[in-house]
Amino acid sequence: MTTTAVSHIADHLCEAISRLGSESAFEVLARARALEAAGRAIVHMEIGEPDFDTPAHIKAAGIAAIEENFSHYSPSAGIPDLRDTVAAYASRFRGVEPWTRDNVVISPGAKPVIWNTLSVLLDPGDELIYADPAYPAYAAAAGYLGAKPVPVPLRESKNWRLDLDELAAKITNRTKIVVITSPHNPTGGVLTRDDLGVIAELAEHHGFLILADEIYSRNIYGPEFASITQFAGLRERTIVVDGFSKAYAMTGWRLGYAIAPAKLARAITLFANNTYSCTATFVQRAGIAALTGPDDAVVQMNETFRTRRDAIVAGLNEIPNVSCTLPEGAFYAFPNISKITHDDKKLASFLLEEAGVACLGGSCFGAAGAGYLRFSYAASLEAIHSALARMKEHLPRYRD
Repeated sequence: MTTTAVSHIADHLCEAISRLGSESAFEVLARARALEAAGRAIVHMEIGEPDFDTPAHIKAAGIAAIEENFSHYSPSAGIPDLRDTVAAYASRFRGVEPWTRDNVVISPGAKPVIWNTLSVLLDPGDELIYADPAYPAYAAAAGYLGAKPVPVPLRESKNWRLDLDELAAKITNRTKIVVITSPHNPTGGVLTRDDLGVIAELAEHHGFLILADEIYSRNIYGPEFASITQFAGLRERTIVVDGFSKAYAMTGWRLGYAIAPAKLARAITLFANNTYSCTATFVQRAGIAALTGPDDAVVQMNETFRTRRDAIVAGLNEIPNVSCTLPEGAFYAFPNISKITHDDKKLASFLLEEAGVACLGGSCFGAAGAGYLRFSYAASLEAIHSALARMKEHLPRYRD
């Protein structure tokens, strides 16, 4: 294909693509892999991926499903057995009245179901409120759809919990959806039950919907996990997004789900039907084994994350001009490096290129993340200690 032909194709891109951002973690991962291919030793702390193997009973279920020929199309919403299993598990885990399969839509990972849900709900001009810094998919989807992303800044001084007065001040008659993520990526902050109660009252008063991203609900270290669906009336205006990647070390399996009012679930399923058709059937069978099998591996992984959290936070706080709060959930440390620089992306690039430590600048997640870095401690203690040692060695040579 000639350069001229490529230019002509580019000229035909839709206007909306200009509003679509990328997820920096995968860009940094690609650069880190390129450095490794050139012979560099890289400590990977850029990607939110548990370094554990998928538990044996889940792998066995997936293998058995392939051998039993669960390799054909499934209904777009997912196989009934998995939808029933998700409904029962999610109800029991959150301590709420039972959902049914009619509330559940299975997807190949959480991100597709986030996009499909927002595609179902957002019209041009609608407003979507979300915490900043944030997982990039919410604002990316809203912007692409012609809706207005409205950030509410999170602050270290509040231990990365939403300022509820600021949230209330952002609500207008165009507010369609408020996204809550607890535990939170990238900061590790966790909303309290009282926080959720205030948000529930705001939702009832103003009539907006809630997208509750609870993908890290099993990765929590201090407070007990609370879901906004535990409040009276909130199930009818909440879409819960969850999945298997983080809790069960199943990132490459691509398995997630949404739980929503039945009418909305049918609309989300319509988008599934028109995009990815269905989720791999043998993967869905493995998901049943994850939710019904022994939970020991999940508990053990989380305890290991706790140990790693304590190690990386202690180590970061020993580095001159770096400070880090103790995250209460997820598996990310979000240290303040504003005494070194406010160009966090440049510093992250320096650490990768010069020290061989792959991490992300906080501003990759939004303007309120400027002056911070994000490290995933879903890596071994050996890797964490190596990263800390490299940072101590190389940071004194950093220049703005």
